[in-house]
Parts: sequence; structure tokens; C-alpha cells
Amino acid sequence: MYPKKRLFVGLICLSLLVVLLLVGLVWYLALNRFSLINQILLLSVGSLFLILLGMVAFGIGGIVLTIWLARSIPPLQSPIRIATNLLFPIALYLGRLINIDRDLIRSSFIEVNNQLVRARKYLVSPGKVLLLTPHCLQKADCPIKITNNVQNCKRCGGCSIGSLLELTERYGVKLAVATGGTFARKFIKDYRPQAVVAIACERDLTSGIQDINPLPVVGIINERPQGPCFNTQVNLNRVENAIQYFLKGGD
Repeated sequence: MYPKKRLFVGLICLSLLVVLLLVGLVWYLALNRFSLINQILLLSVGSLFLILLGMVAFGIGGIVLTIWLARSIPPLQSPIRIATNLLFPIALYLGRLINIDRDLIRSSFIEVNNQLVRARKYLVSPGKVLLLTPHCLQKADCPIKITNNVQNCKRCGGCSIGSLLELTERYGVKLAVATGGTFARKFIKDYRPQAVVAIACERDLTSGIQDINPLPVVGIINERPQGPCFNTQVNLNRVENAIQYFLKGGD
């Protein structure tokens, strides 16, 4: 069954109505600011806005302090999440306006996320660590299907999958090969990991990290010498370091 188009159209119309009502409310309160009730309402709206701005400012400060001190600051975790979720789309838009490549901004976000995760020094048992990889790591002309069962890999050395299997066996962590974001989220739901080492392109990593937040994810950007989504590669040392980080609690 095809989804109804009127659902999206209805929601964007409702969103516009909400925005118009908010603008109208602020306009009304500004014009009638001498009424006591209106003054209280205006003060309440202004206070909520200032609280939100304060949370965002604390969040940005928390990010800077965490990177600078290389250690987590627990009271600032919620403001950090709020600042990231609210400002990242705006940062992408601003970057586009001043001609900064989106993948450059996304890769910067991934590095910041990795630093924030590493600062928290998670200690996770091997069975609760999931190594999540894209299927484009497998050679495009390989006849073996590994997305249903990665153990089908013959470890011929033609791609990185065999080496990743050896890594997961050495450390006892789980490995899943996803054909897209939907399957990646399904693996997260099925395996219920406490930590994830994810390999993907900049766009998939940023959306995945945000989708499963606050689950800790160390993101590793894949290498694409033949273009996107085709015979991609990964730095195995970075993958091993990320696995070791979770198993050793950051030591």
C-alpha cells in the first residue's frame, strides 16, 4: 500500500499554522504589553526562549571543554545533545551558504562525536559491542552473499570483510553487514548493543549517530578510491583501535 501524500502535506500545513500562531501570539503580546496577563505571557515565552538558548550555550561550552580536557563532564551531557541536535542542521545550511563542502562538515561532526565518546571512557563487554559495516566494503563482483550471514565470506583477501571477521573473532565482538540505514537500525534493534563501531560514508554516519543517540558510536569514515558505494575500503587499524577502546574502557 502506497503512503498517503496528504499525510506529509497535512503535516507541513499544520507546521505552518503552528508557526503563524506563534508569530501572531508574539505580535499580539508585543502590541498589548501593558496588560498584566500579556506581560506574564510575554515574560513566560521570553524565559522559555532564554532557557533554551542557555541550554544550547552550555552544550557548546560542554563540547569545547570535553575536547579540551579530554574527559567527560556528566552535567553537560544533556545540553550537549540539545545543542548538537538543534544546531547541526543549521550548521550544514550555513556551510552551504558559504560554500563549505557538506561532507567536510559531517566529517568534522564525526570527529567531535568520537572525541566526546572517547572522553566518557566506556567499558563494554565484547558481546555487547557491535561492528557495523556497509555492504559496499565487499567487492562488487564477489558472488558470495554475506548480508544475510557474514560467515559466508570465504576470506579470499579481495576486500576488507575477511579481515574484519578476523578482528571480531579475535576480540569476541559482533559483526553485521548492512545494505542501508534501515538494516543498520534493524541490527541495532536486534542485537541491542551497548556500544557501536560504525563504518560508513559521512552522510550515513552522521544520520546514524544522531538516530541512535545516546548509544555511544565511534564512527570510521570509509575510503572510496573508486567512488561512493563501490568497492570501498577501511583503515583496519582505526577499526581495531575503536574496538579496543570500548573493551578497555578507554585505557
